[in-house]
Amino acid sequence: MSTTETWAIIILLGIGTFVLRFSFLGMIGGRTMPEWVLRHLRYTPVAVLPALVAPSVLWPGATGGETDPARLLAAIATVAIGLASRNVLWSILGGAATLYAALWLLG
Repeated sequence: MSTTETWAIIILLGIGTFVLRFSFLGMIGGRTMPEWVLRHLRYTPVAVLPALVAPSVLWPGATGGETDPARLLAAIATVAIGLASRNVLWSILGGAATLYAALWLLG
């Protein structure tokens, strides 16, 4: 696949994603959404973030797709820090520090 084809696919998928989301949320305009919709939208980042991160933890490209103990340890530390602190920034920083420390210690 050429670079032009790759970028065309990325751009078209981005436009498609925008149109799909706009059709649901953008067409509402200035009207207030029902409480049940707002309640469900609050959980969107919590559902999407693990879906984005899990493949990088379980099948990381840096190790050729082999599960890596350092990345598993960092993921566990990130979740534990997030649950304990209820702070996304501390969770991310703690997970990154754990990943670098584990990569340094385990090689």
